[in-house]
Amino acid sequence: MPADRLRVAFLGPPASFSHQAAAESFDKTDAELIPHVSFADAFTAVQQQAADYAVIPFENSTNGSVVQTLDLLADRNALYKDVKVCGEYYLTVHHCLLVRKGTYPAGWAGYDGSITKLYTHPQAWGQCENLLSQHFKGIERQDVSSTSKAAEIVAKETGERGAAIASKFAAEYHGVDVLKENIEDRADNTTRFLILRNVLAERSALLEFEKPNAPAAVITLKTLVSFAIDHSLPGALANALLIFKNHCLNLTSINTRPSLKRAWQYIFFVECGRTPSDGNEEAVLKALDDLRHATEFCRDWGTWKDQLGGSIA
Repeated sequence: MPADRLRVAFLGPPASFSHQAAAESFDKTDAELIPHVSFADAFTAVQQQAADYAVIPFENSTNGSVVQTLDLLADRNALYKDVKVCGEYYLTVHHCLLVRKGTYPAGWAGYDGSITKLYTHPQAWGQCENLLSQHFKGIERQDVSSTSKAAEIVAKETGERGAAIASKFAAEYHGVDVLKENIEDRADNTTRFLILRNVLAERSALLEFEKPNAPAAVITLKTLVSFAIDHSLPGALANALLIFKNHCLNLTSINTRPSLKRAWQYIFFVECGRTPSDGNEEAVLKALDDLRHATEFCRDWGTWKDQLGGSIA
C-alpha cells in the first residue's frame, strides 16, 4: 500500500452497510477500507492513528440511535481523547431477505414457510417489522454482529432453513440468493454515519466533507457536545440547554447514556446546528465556555458540514 494512501476503518466484516457507507463516502479518494470487528476497535484505530478516519453508524431514521456508538462517545475512561467528528454520511438502507443459494428456485412467490431461523444485526429487526410480523411471527431471531455476518452464516449453513436480513451488496459478496428485496418498513429508511478523525493527525485534516456545488447560503454546520450535570440541582438540565438558545444554536437532537458513576445519572449528547454568519462565528466556543460553568463536565466532539440530502465531495 502506498505510504500516502488514506486508511479508513469501518465496522466489519466486509459487505456490511458500514462498508458500503465507507466506500461511498470516500469514492473520490484513493483510500484503503479496513474492516474492524467492533465499534471500539474502529474508535481505537483512530485514537492510535492506525486509521486516518472511521465511518461509524450513529442513528437510523426508523430505529433511532445506535447505543454502541453513544457509549463510545460517552468515553467514560478517556480512551478516545483525540477523536473528533469531522463529517457525516447518509445511506439509504434497503434490506433484503437472503437465503442459501438454490434453496427457493421460484423466489418469494414459491416460498413455502419453511424458514426456521432468522439472522441479522439488532438494529435491522425494527426496520423490517411489517414483513416479520406478517410472515415470520414466532420464528426464532438470532442477533449477530452485522448484517453481513448474517449473510455469511446463511451462506455456510447446511442443516437448517435459515435466512438473513442484509443488503443486496452482502448477497453478492457472500454468494446467497435474494428471496425478497426492499423489505424495510419505510422506503426512506436511512442510516446516518459519523466520520471520525484524530485531531493530532495532520493529513486527515486536509480532506473536506461537503455537498458538491452547495451555495454558501444553504450550508449548515452541526456540532456535537456531551456533558453531565449535577442531578441534585433543580433546573440544572434546563439551564444547560438554555445556553444553546442564548447563543442562537438550534438543538436538533438530544440523547442520553448512563454515566456508570452513579445510578440513574446520565451523560447528555446534544447536537446543534447553525447557518454560518459573521455574527455567530464564535457561537460554539462561547456556548462551550458557558457550559463549563453550568455542568460537571462538557466535551466538544467537533463541528462539520450538514450533509442531509447530499453526498461527500
